[in-house]
Amino acid sequence: MFLVAGNFMTQTSDTLLRLQDVSKRFGKKTALDHISLEIAPGRMVGLLGSNGSGKSTLIKLINGLLVPSSGQILICGQAPGPETKAIVSYLPERTYLPDTVRVKGLLSFFKDFYTDFDAAKAEEMLQKLDIDPSSPLKTLSKGTREKVQLIMVMSRRARVYILDEPIAGVDPAARDYILKTIIQDYSEDASILLSTHLIADVEQLLDDVIFLKDGQIILSSSVEEIRDTRHQSVDSYFREVFSCSQN
Repeated sequence: MFLVAGNFMTQTSDTLLRLQDVSKRFGKKTALDHISLEIAPGRMVGLLGSNGSGKSTLIKLINGLLVPSSGQILICGQAPGPETKAIVSYLPERTYLPDTVRVKGLLSFFKDFYTDFDAAKAEEMLQKLDIDPSSPLKTLSKGTREKVQLIMVMSRRARVYILDEPIAGVDPAARDYILKTIIQDYSEDASILLSTHLIADVEQLLDDVIFLKDGQIILSSSVEEIRDTRHQSVDSYFREVFSCSQN
């Protein structure tokens, strides 16, 4: 199961990702305020919020790029660190790949650095897209570079995938491929936390959603529950909730 907001949190034995009462402050500014949630295997969870809501801070905390001011984060029972990097596959919002490296260099790096990297799977996806492994990244279009980075991330056999704005800034054709790749290329015992503001494009993929505003969870729900009880799409309900919260 998935949940929760506030200080209450369900306890499950098969939780992949757990945050308990997590806060993050930068000086006097509170970026995250007492966040609690759990994500179980096999769930695709949308982390939804406007700019400045705290999405990026939350993702950086889970990946160990920031340290919480208070509270606890556990990934498969371990605090973020070198051990969890072996089970978390992270796609940052901005590409971190140097332009001078060739695609085949990325394959070698990921194969050497991650024991769960499936090079054959990555090569197959590159071939399907007619991406030449000998090409330097700087010769590829932005959309193609985004695809290459996603292929590397999704070719790992990770337990948790953290995808930060995976379809932002790419053309519709590239967007369709990225979404298809996300759907097809993760195992049922893994989970995905996907941060985006393009809700309508990803809604069909999601099992659960978290609405984040001003560093707080204002809603956590399954997509099915929103549709059944609100008789709305997630996109329309998100717009309604955030419109009301701004009034």
